[in-house]
Parts: sequence; structure tokens; C-alpha cells
Amino acid sequence: MPRLQGPSGAVMAIFYGVILLLVLVVCWATTFFGLPGNWLMLLAAAIYVLFAPAEGPTVIGWPVLVVLAVLAALGELLELLAAMFGASRAGASRRGAAMALIGSLIGAIVGAVVGVPVPIVGPIVAALLFASLGAMVGAIVGERGGGRAIGESWQIGKAAFWGRLFGTLAKVATGAVMIAVAALALVLQ
Repeated sequence: MPRLQGPSGAVMAIFYGVILLLVLVVCWATTFFGLPGNWLMLLAAAIYVLFAPAEGPTVIGWPVLVVLAVLAALGELLELLAAMFGASRAGASRRGAAMALIGSLIGAIVGAVVGVPVPIVGPIVAALLFASLGAMVGAIVGERGGGRAIGESWQIGKAAFWGRLFGTLAKVATGAVMIAVAALALVLQ
């Protein structure tokens, strides 16, 4: 594949490395909104490996991509396990689980808007909290609509809240490790 060639070699390589790290952070932040941020980070790193300068102070290679892919898969697995031990373990129906997912996505968007007054951290924390609350409300609405009693629906809703919260936190933590791995690879090459 052709690689980008900058006019001043090392300076451009550092510039591309910094751009990669910024893109990784933006991709990582999308995880808070229920988007596949870890996979987007892997894609960005793969594009970097294919097109960034092959020599210079900021080179990462295919072994780093393999590590990032394993970490992205681990993040998905952790999120899945948290969800399994969330609403589904509490006895959620398919309807309740689907409504929890929809509520989670709506909650993340609302949270991001509500958190805007607090710069940088506000939208992220609010998106995480509101996504978890949305999962809880969605599960309760789904279970109530399916004819379950309020007490049972409430228990399933609480389980959906904690499953979403811990699943997202695990995935976000894995994404932070991915950024650290890429940063170390850029610096230590």
C-alpha cells in the first residue's frame, strides 16, 4: 500500500502520530454512547499502519494491531457478560431486553445533551448515567407491557441498569488500555 510521505519526515511522522491519538480518543468517547468505539479505534490504527510513514519516530506495526484487536474483542466480551448478568439473569423477556437497549441509546443521547454545561466530563458522565437509567426504564416499560407485575419489572429494570453501567465501564476501560497500547507503541517503537 502507498504510504504518505511528508516534506519534513520526522515532523510529519510525529504529526500523524498525534492525529492518530486524537482520533483514538474521539473513537473511545463514542463508547459512552453505545457506539462501537473500540472497533473504530482498531480501524483507525489499521488505517494508520497502512498509510502513515513507514520510518520515523512514530511507527506502529501489525503486532500492535493484533493486540488492539484482542483488546477490542475482550471489551465486547466483558460488555456481553455484564449484560448477561444484568437483565437477562433477572429474568427479562426479549421485549424487556429490546426496550432496555432502546432506552439505553435514547438515554445516552439525552445524557450527552444534559451534560453539556459541564465541559468535557459532563456529557460523558451524563451519557453513561442516562444510558443506564434508560436501560432501566426501557426494561421496566418492556416488562410491564408484557404483563409483568411492577415489583418484578422493577427488579429486572435495576438489573438492566447495573448490567449496562458495568458493561459500558468495562468496555470503556478496555478502550483506555487500547489508547495506552497505541501511545506506547508510538513512543517506544
